[in-house]
Amino acid sequence: MTEDATAQGFAGRTAAEIAAEIRGRIDRGALAPGEALPPVRRLAADLGVNRNTAVAAYRQLAAQGLVTSHGRGGTRVAQPDQVAREGFSAASALRDVASGNPDPRFLPDPRPALAAVAGRPVLYGAPAIDPELEAWAHAWLSGDLLPASSRVRVTATSGAADALDRLLAGSLAPGDAVAIEEPGFLTGIHLVRVGGYRAIAVPVDDEGMTVSGLRRALDAGARAIVCTPRAQNPTGAALSRARAAELRAVLADHPYALVIEDDHFSLLSTRAYHPIVPAGHERFALVRSVSKFLGPDLGVALVGSDPETAARLGLRLRPGTAWVSHLLQRVVLALLTDPAVGAGLERASAHYARQGELLRAALGRAGVGSAPADGLSVWTDVAAPANAAAEALARRGWLARSGDAFRVASGAAPSTHLRLTGHELDAGGMDELARAVASAAVEARGER
Repeated sequence: MTEDATAQGFAGRTAAEIAAEIRGRIDRGALAPGEALPPVRRLAADLGVNRNTAVAAYRQLAAQGLVTSHGRGGTRVAQPDQVAREGFSAASALRDVASGNPDPRFLPDPRPALAAVAGRPVLYGAPAIDPELEAWAHAWLSGDLLPASSRVRVTATSGAADALDRLLAGSLAPGDAVAIEEPGFLTGIHLVRVGGYRAIAVPVDDEGMTVSGLRRALDAGARAIVCTPRAQNPTGAALSRARAAELRAVLADHPYALVIEDDHFSLLSTRAYHPIVPAGHERFALVRSVSKFLGPDLGVALVGSDPETAARLGLRLRPGTAWVSHLLQRVVLALLTDPAVGAGLERASAHYARQGELLRAALGRAGVGSAPADGLSVWTDVAAPANAAAEALARRGWLARSGDAFRVASGAAPSTHLRLTGHELDAGGMDELARAVASAAVEARGER
């Protein structure tokens, strides 16, 4: 359908009427996925309405996930969600190094903790967060947010993804811009897209989020920034002290931009945590999930944020409706304060670091480059189109994650990286994987 025909055929005088008209066309198939909608000014002129009415109509559609904003590329009918998801593939016969999962051998047994805390009922009207967990988490989180420690409030959410979703929804409107790392966290990309926000890609290098990229994103109107301070997924990058200071200096000029730090690997990381929240910053949130070290199924994250952000987050976690189970909260606290579990976390941290270095060494012997990594995976440069390399690797019996899955910008150049989660492999398995990656890369380059 042409832009002229689309604009002239619309009807409606209010934002709700215009949105309903467009939604009806999408439902009937008259507007196809990816099809451009008329520019706001053109739509408003054709319908004889105020420009703000047309903007509001598009925002309603974005909030429903029906359209997406592409900046100067305009507003388009949303494509079916094609964002890849984390996790293993139970249906695949291939050896899986794509999952991004922790090693189950290093997850603590929750049964003793569950038995110890069960039996204390929690009723409607109780605080959303267990008071003992709140006190423990406040000491842990505020200690790493020293410039703002006196203002930190603690909230419990159902994991890091839940925290990110609720933080963005509480502070942004559909169409608002979010600065997000490129390449980036799969779930984070998904949440930004389905929330109807405008993603601005910020490049990542070996020291994490780049300063120039953050500055460009803020100049382009980013109202929220999502940054991984260490174990960046998928690259494994960690912010250096100097880089974090540079980022803080940039953010100091934007005190009301919401800064979200996703420190998902916190207790397992071998790298120091360097915050990017400037002293006196108005809006911030440090998110630490327990999924990587206590297990994804516990589904708890602890969020330290400023009072305003905490209040907005709390509105979406009313006691008795959307709160995190107090039973789970008490299990998490029991595990985190158990000396035996603490010793196990130290062993797990050493295991992931050692296995990552061993896999990098195996790849190096096979002639494949990789970046120094913190986290569960190794970011591997195959010097070939990533999708082709992943397909060639599958023909050799291995399931890997193509770097293209982690792209934020739809027009970004094809990736030349694979993410390999190989911490459960022994030395022989790593050498076998490395040789297969090298062979797949050669095939993907068309050299044989």
